[in-house]
Amino acid sequence: MRTTLDLPDETLRAAKMLAAEKGVTLKYILRIAIEKELQRAALRRPEVKVSFPVLDSSEPGALSLTNAEIEDLLA
Repeated sequence: MRTTLDLPDETLRAAKMLAAEKGVTLKYILRIAIEKELQRAALRRPEVKVSFPVLDSSEPGALSLTNAEIEDLLA
């Protein structure tokens, strides 16, 4: 996919110099930089902990509940 970026001149120059030093394309440098930032953002997302109710049963595995009964227990 193609897109257009507006970068400050200094940023673009620095990115071009880095690409030249590494012997890769500017496109590669920009893609890697964006991917790294996305990975960092994903690591900063808070985990959502979910707890489920524990239901006692005299015969484990034999408990049969309807959707309505489950909704009542969760309410």
